[in-house]
Amino acid sequence: MMRNALVLLCSPHAKASSGWPVVASCLAQLELDNPGIEIRYRTLSAPGLPLPSAAYANAIMAGSPMDDPAFDLSGTLIRELEESDMLIIATPMHNFTIPACLKIWMDYVLRIHRTFTPTPAGKVGKLRDIPTLVVVASGGFHHGPRANQPDFLSPYLSFALNTIGIQSIQYVYLQGLAYGQDSVQYALNQTNDETVAAYSALLAVTGN
Repeated sequence: MMRNALVLLCSPHAKASSGWPVVASCLAQLELDNPGIEIRYRTLSAPGLPLPSAAYANAIMAGSPMDDPAFDLSGTLIRELEESDMLIIATPMHNFTIPACLKIWMDYVLRIHRTFTPTPAGKVGKLRDIPTLVVVASGGFHHGPRANQPDFLSPYLSFALNTIGIQSIQYVYLQGLAYGQDSVQYALNQTNDETVAAYSALLAVTGN
């Protein structure tokens, strides 16, 4: 039974984004499957999170204690992850990759000695595996037979999340959203089965 889920809203439109119906459908099913689950929202789009400061960078480089005030925001964001049984990221694709607001979140969460440990063989994540659903909305096409642009979002996001210990990641792609409302509705209809499959795969990880 899941007790907490964290939703990251990365679109400037937040819950008015084209991808929100997919997220809302997953959350409705999540609440049915887990009565009493607490859904926490973190809106990353403007005004969103402040850029990491010089004080934060200096604390990282100096190996400052975990209770250094420069780590306060980073600590809050990491604890939100640690307390969650599922992570849902609703994000647009901006210029082939993640939007700036999601990158800022990642810069606070992917933190040496806190969420990963450096070793001679590479970085080793310190967080438990949190089942993660990523709903990606894009104006063009990056996957499938109509793809004519690269996707740097998925490999980067997977690698970054893997680095902190999150391995169970499923993606749902809403594509061609720049071609009008009919295209938006078509994309939503096309992803119904994909969304159910992704959600079911994550449930299998949790044993639910």
